[in-house]
Amino acid sequence: MNNLERKKQGLPYCYDDTTLLGDQHVYQDKMIEYNRTLATEYEKRQFLLRSVFADVGDNCTVETPLNANWGCKHVHLGKNVYINSNVTFVDDEHIFIGDNCLIAPNVVFSTSGHPILPILREHHYVYNFPINVGKNVWIGSGVQVMPGISIGDNSVIGAGSVITRDVPANVVAFGIPCKVVRNISEKDREFFYKERKLDVWE
Repeated sequence: MNNLERKKQGLPYCYDDTTLLGDQHVYQDKMIEYNRTLATEYEKRQFLLRSVFADVGDNCTVETPLNANWGCKHVHLGKNVYINSNVTFVDDEHIFIGDNCLIAPNVVFSTSGHPILPILREHHYVYNFPINVGKNVWIGSGVQVMPGISIGDNSVIGAGSVITRDVPANVVAFGIPCKVVRNISEKDREFFYKERKLDVWE
């Protein structure tokens, strides 16, 4: 079994196999071009987003700088997604981000990892698993999302968390490692931040 076949089957493979490179640098070049645009060049940015990402829904905003191993070739955005500055996509596998998600600065989505066994790392083995983020998820600044993770709809991930296990829908989760702290509840209709009262329902 060659490295491409191993990669497609989710098995460890040698990342320095030149047959795996494909058009990686072409997508990285497009990403760099996007990073050089001005915030006022809205139409140009929208055009480049659609040539860089695998999918981009309507009304998406991606602040610069944008970093990605494959130039976002394997990153899929739903509609109304907002991604703040300095996001990093290690997108050797596919990353799916649902509608209405908010991604804070300095978040890392890593689909790749290296085996613990030293001899495998010595021989340049890597593995990849996709990441799935549901709809209306808010991911706080500096969060690290590990390979193979799924985050359920409406959940909130606290700043600085390291997500090593799936997060269900409709919860608040944070920490290292990230753990569910509570469900989103009726209290969230009353308070928007700590003890600050919400008035939008009045």
